[in-house]
Amino acid sequence: MHKHLEQKLNPTICRRMLLAFLLETIPRPNNPALEQATGWPRRTIQDLIAKGLPGHGTEVEFVQQGVRHNDGYYVLKNWGSFDREWVLAHLSSICHTLGLEPPSESSSPLADD
Repeated sequence: MHKHLEQKLNPTICRRMLLAFLLETIPRPNNPALEQATGWPRRTIQDLIAKGLPGHGTEVEFVQQGVRHNDGYYVLKNWGSFDREWVLAHLSSICHTLGLEPPSESSSPLADD
């Protein structure tokens, strides 16, 4: 079933669902942590947070810490149109669609080194 599902999943939507998952599960997720977890460029992550996720009603807030403009982390406030339980149940298929290793129980980085 999962192989069939992977063939039908849209990579653009998978990136957005995975980012929402990471925003919820990585402690104090910031751009460097999200880049490390996914292997995606900074600009891709910033665009997904600024435009991709809000297009699905997903709410992300930036919590400012420190004096520099980009010191801080993101907080996922609302999954929007994404079903959190479905994403968690199909995380392996989402990751495989994107060419990433699914996270193990003990780690959250996904980048395929």
